[in-house]
Amino acid sequence: MRGLYLVTDRRLCKDKSVEEIVLQAVKGGVSYVQLREKEMSTHDFVEEALRIKKSLTPHKVPLIINDRVDVALACGADGVHIGQEDMPYDLARRLLGPKAIIGLSVETWADFIASQALDVSYIGVSPVFATPTKTDTKGVWGLEGLSRIKAFSRHPLVAMGGIHEANIREVIEAGAPCIAV
Repeated sequence: MRGLYLVTDRRLCKDKSVEEIVLQAVKGGVSYVQLREKEMSTHDFVEEALRIKKSLTPHKVPLIINDRVDVALACGADGVHIGQEDMPYDLARRLLGPKAIIGLSVETWADFIASQALDVSYIGVSPVFATPTKTDTKGVWGLEGLSRIKAFSRHPLVAMGGIHEANIREVIEAGAPCIAV
C-alpha cells in the first residue's frame, strides 16, 4: 500500500457531506478511503457506504469500512479496518474472503508481534501522534516507534493518527509508504 489513505470524520466536514469530501480527496490523489462512522445507525451507515462505494468505483479507489464487517459485506466494500477490540481477524477473513483488504491497528509492541502471525493486508500503526479524533488509544508510537515497526514488519504499513502538513515529511522519512489523513 502506498499513497494517501483518507479516514472520514463527519465532524470535520463542516458544510459539506462526507461524500463530497471523499470525492474531493479522490480528485486530489487519495489512494484509499476508510469510511469511519462511530455513531451512525447500521441502516444509515449501510446507505452511506453504498453511495460512497458507487462514487468511488469509477475512480478505482478502494472503500474500506472501519470496524464493521457487517457493513462492509452489505455494501460490497473492498475491505475493512479492524482494531484490537473489534471482530477477530480470522473471523473477518473467513466472512470477507481471501481477496478482501483487511487492515489491523496495532497500538502496542505486543499487538504488533501478534499481527506478524496473521495474513493481514496491512498494519495500521496507530496513533503515530496524538489526535483529537481518536482518544481511546494506549499511547502514541512517535516516529521512533514507526521506524522500529517498519524495520520488523512483514506487512505493508499505514501510518495513522495526528498526521498533517507540518509533520507528514517526517512520517514519510520514518518509513511510512502510506499515510492516513
